Amino acid sequence: MTPMTIVTAHPNPASFSRALADAYATGARRTGATVQTFDATELHFDPILRGAHATPMADEPDLARLRAAIDGASHVAWFFPTWWAGLPAALKGLVDRLFLPKVSFLYEGGLPKGLLKGRSSRYVATMDSPAAWYWLAHHDALGGSFGRGTLQFVGFGPVTRNLVFGVRTLDERARAQWLSRVEALGAKDATAARSRPRSAGTARGLISGMAQN
Repeated sequence: MTPMTIVTAHPNPASFSRALADAYATGARRTGATVQTFDATELHFDPILRGAHATPMADEPDLARLRAAIDGASHVAWFFPTWWAGLPAALKGLVDRLFLPKVSFLYEGGLPKGLLKGRSSRYVATMDSPAAWYWLAHHDALGGSFGRGTLQFVGFGPVTRNLVFGVRTLDERARAQWLSRVEALGAKDATAARSRPRSAGTARGLISGMAQN
């Protein structure tokens, strides 16, 4: 079986972001994958990295469970709303606490090395902004900060993503199409992860672009 971990980060359980995550999990399980889902807004942990990287903080039980799930996963998927062109607070705090020096990355000869290689990842971000505004005004902010600056930096690869624009204006037909598409992606990612050996990647993964499919 393929171990997969899904992290959601929308505080409203009835949100479209949560519905997309559920559809993705359904598709993955259909292939026989084992899926663990964590909601960043319900986990009990201190989102502030107190002492920064100089003074390590002990993981709270919820954070330790999520860390173990990511360590044991072949694929990790993230579902979240885009607020202020970035991650919602719960997910940003989770990233700060999870991805630590000598745990998720280190520097060798002045260059970064991701320690989470051998795991693929996908993020699905919803937003009210239209596509043109996101690309022209925000210059693919999520791609720089989360896709390349976080996931690829710590070694995930390949990293793929889907951006769902104009959520407020999506009608029921468009939402149903997205749910069907994301369910199929869950099955696709589970199948790909099952056939992909858990081997170390290369430094190219840190600077390569991300696929959207």
